[in-house]
Amino acid sequence: MAHTFLLEEGRWILQGNWLEKNDLPVAVKGRTIIAWGQQNWFTWVTKLEFPQSDRAAISLQYRGRLESGERQYNFVLQHSLLGRVEGEGWIAPESIVQRYMVISDDERQRQSGFETLYRLDDNTYHLSSGILTGHSLTTIMEASLERI
Repeated sequence: MAHTFLLEEGRWILQGNWLEKNDLPVAVKGRTIIAWGQQNWFTWVTKLEFPQSDRAAISLQYRGRLESGERQYNFVLQHSLLGRVEGEGWIAPESIVQRYMVISDDERQRQSGFETLYRLDDNTYHLSSGILTGHSLTTIMEASLERI
C-alpha cells in the first residue's frame, strides 16, 4: 500500500468546506499532525478553524494501534464537539475509511460519524466526513489535505 497519510509521520494542511444542515457552506482550514510511537501506536491531532466565521475551532485527538501489515485498526478520539468517541478504520488500496460512535448514556442523541480519505498522490488526499445524529446527517466536511 502506498499511503503516506496515517501510515507515515507527517504534517498536513487541510482546506475545504464545512456544511451544517440547513446552512450555507463555511470555509474551513486546519492542520494535522501524525506521529508514531512504540508498539505500533499512532497519534493523530487535527485543529479546524473557520476563518470567515465566528464559529469556534474544533479539535480532534485520535489514538490508535495498527499492527504492521494489517489493514484494520481501532482508535479512540477526543472530539471537542462530540466528546469521547470510539471507532475503527480500514486501509484500502486507494483510501482510508473510518467510522466512529460517540460514547454517551443519552440514547436520544446517538451520534456517529465517518471519514473517508481518498489518496490522490503521495502528498495529497481528499477528505469527506460527516456526523450523524440518529439516522440523519447533521454536518459534513469536504476538504483537501496536503503534506507540508
